[in-house]
Amino acid sequence: MNTTTQAQPESRAAAEAAQDHVQGDRLQAAIAELARFGGRDDGGVSRQTLTDIDLQARRYLIDRAGALGCVVEVDDCANLFFRRPGKTDLPPVLTGSHADTQPVGGKLDGAYGVLAGLEVLAALNDAGIETLRPIEVVAWTNEEGSRFGPGAMGSSAFVDPGRLPDYRKVTDGDGVTFGAALDRALQAIPEVPRRALRRPMSSCVELHIEQGPVLEAARVPLGIVAGIQSVRWYRVTLTGMAAHAGTTPMDVRADAMAAAVDVAHRLYAHAAQAAASQLRLTLGRWLVGPNSVNTIPGEVEFTIDVRCVDERVLERFDAALGEIVKSHAWPGRVELECFFSRPPTRFPAEMLALVGQACERACRQASQPPPVALTSGAFHDAMYLAEHCPTAMIFVPSKGGVSHNAAEETAPHELLLGAQALAYAVTALANA
Repeated sequence: MNTTTQAQPESRAAAEAAQDHVQGDRLQAAIAELARFGGRDDGGVSRQTLTDIDLQARRYLIDRAGALGCVVEVDDCANLFFRRPGKTDLPPVLTGSHADTQPVGGKLDGAYGVLAGLEVLAALNDAGIETLRPIEVVAWTNEEGSRFGPGAMGSSAFVDPGRLPDYRKVTDGDGVTFGAALDRALQAIPEVPRRALRRPMSSCVELHIEQGPVLEAARVPLGIVAGIQSVRWYRVTLTGMAAHAGTTPMDVRADAMAAAVDVAHRLYAHAAQAAASQLRLTLGRWLVGPNSVNTIPGEVEFTIDVRCVDERVLERFDAALGEIVKSHAWPGRVELECFFSRPPTRFPAEMLALVGQACERACRQASQPPPVALTSGAFHDAMYLAEHCPTAMIFVPSKGGVSHNAAEETAPHELLLGAQALAYAVTALANA
């Protein structure tokens, strides 16, 4: 694709018209309608990937896209593509996100990006705009990773189909394989044509809620995402000796929990010293054996999630972690494994410039403060698409920085601005 730093005059008028035809009320109605699938009494949504309720939501999206005149297709990872034809059959512009949620999630995480993409298509229809390239809205499978791990299976398998055979073997908590769940989802939509993974795309723009506090704190309605920070995941296993809690003296114990707590304290101390570098440390999952009230823990396993925009900071953390584990003095054994590592994602300058232009016009038209640039602290499907085609992201604020929670919320006028910025960017790219 021949990207430029600004929308050219011949495509700018179409981009502005598409932006001006986005309807906030229609978008809000679609968000409320999709939230019914898995909706909870507390206002949250529970729609884990490839469950019955997710399959019903997928059917809703298929029907909604069909009503807009889209061609609907699905690939072997059950990623759904809603295609609005262009004047040519050049590689399309892609937008969208995911529709699955955490076990208790909100109605916007992922779903907003899919529904805003469909709203862009509706706006183009209303404006009578025919783009040079096709535009496709995608609903990726299993971005959240809460039922099957890892997350972002759909987008990563799209970019690298060689990942799919191993993904199919992954099981959920009930022993169901991802492959079996995929096959069931595909069988539920026999009328939808199958397409290949790794199809050519000219560009991709993902719209998402920020899931953090930066935009709200700055009182800015739109964010231009410069990239996604680097991340590493580790597993630490400490093996001691389970023994009776009442009969074993403190000075002869091989207490795996005591050792784990000491390691954790040292890791938090390192993170505190590195706070200025924006290192983010989470000790997220703990497994204790035998997990009995009156037995000294014989084995403790915990995970480490560490992130930073500067990968050199993570390299220093890796060295510190190795030294902490190596030098830890106790009667038992410590094992360390890095089971996931991903470098930072940096979006191309040309895409950032165009997204900036789209966001600036949307804010200016609404008499709102101009957008700011920021880095995403969360994973998104866009980080895999960035390996496949020029990619960018747009953020809207999250109230209180809250996400993965029933209280997740973004003001309607901010959701509208995000969809308007998306419409401008996608239309300009589709005419390039």
